[in-house]
Amino acid sequence: MKTKILGLALIGLLCCAASITAQDDIKIIHGPYLQNMGQDEVSIVWVTDKNAVSWVELAPDDGTHFYFTERPKVFAAKNGVKTEGKVHAVKLTDLKPGTKYRYRVFSQEVLYRQGNNIFYGKVASTSAYRVGPLTFTTNNHAKSEMTFSMVNDIHGRSDLLKSLLDIAQPAKNDLVIFNGDMVSSMNSEQEIFDGFMDTGIELFAKEIPMYYCRGNHETRGPFATEFQTYFSPLSPELYYVVRQGPVCFLVLDCGEDKPDSDIEYSGITVYDQYRSQEAEWLKKAIKQPEFVDAPFKVVILHMPPFPGGWHGQQELLDKLVPVLNGANIDIMLSGHLHRHTRSEADSRTKFPILANGNEAVIKGKITQNELVLDVIGADGKPVDKIVIMK
Repeated sequence: MKTKILGLALIGLLCCAASITAQDDIKIIHGPYLQNMGQDEVSIVWVTDKNAVSWVELAPDDGTHFYFTERPKVFAAKNGVKTEGKVHAVKLTDLKPGTKYRYRVFSQEVLYRQGNNIFYGKVASTSAYRVGPLTFTTNNHAKSEMTFSMVNDIHGRSDLLKSLLDIAQPAKNDLVIFNGDMVSSMNSEQEIFDGFMDTGIELFAKEIPMYYCRGNHETRGPFATEFQTYFSPLSPELYYVVRQGPVCFLVLDCGEDKPDSDIEYSGITVYDQYRSQEAEWLKKAIKQPEFVDAPFKVVILHMPPFPGGWHGQQELLDKLVPVLNGANIDIMLSGHLHRHTRSEADSRTKFPILANGNEAVIKGKITQNELVLDVIGADGKPVDKIVIMK
């Protein structure tokens, strides 16, 4: 009887192994793309079609072959344990400012577990052979000038995004800003990538950092709580400071536009509380040297805090604007309204606000003495131009 049982168990294992062998090889289906680039760190994110453990291999851009020597491996891990899943995020640290690096991402499929044993499958990776390894360049506070592009309110129209990015030529920029409402609702991973992110990855995001300012529409839908799995995944908050050369960006989070009690939210939101917490963080952020010392200070906020707006806009006006009024802000860049709108500084908001339309791109160039913003429509025609001198 024991022999029969052992035989059946062996057959079962062989069938399991045969089934695993017959499966398709693991693939990277989205990415990689860069997040939270700083002077000495960056996060790299990608998605596979199967559960895997993952790592990044990093090399200097020194003219040697990527595999001239063994390159250091940095694993996706938490509390000393490699993380397993389909969405992978690796944070690289101890980098040098303004320095170009080469990188390659790897994911090894986790086939199954048996007791304490883990059985691994094949590895998917980006290339370092026929196509050279991917690259990125860290931010540099001392850089004398920088360029950027900003789009917003794409609402899943990847064809429109491509048209705007073709105008912006983001591969020639230091960074790109997605200023909210890139989808109409966070319903699934597929909607994120089909709607805009695959286009961004194809055109720039593997090698040029993208900073995402969450809009009110990214707070909606059954997948909304997964937003930070894909964007700023290894950062403590969704609001943060970005310094590149002569400009410091305050990337803020607007929350929703209606009261938390609105029937649309089914009693699940506490954005009034969230914005109060953000205001306390902001009071500290504007005292950081990288912000104080920047020749230009620009706020990125999806909903413009115009008076007479909806509840969320009034919250921003009441809670964030008083802090910003004491921070020597040069301009705020917003979206949300689906039309091009400018407001000048006044007694309530002591800095100008530019709300970009939903079918235009902002191209910015900033030096030590001048900030220039060109607003260009999807048809390639100029919409507006702003120049701020120091």
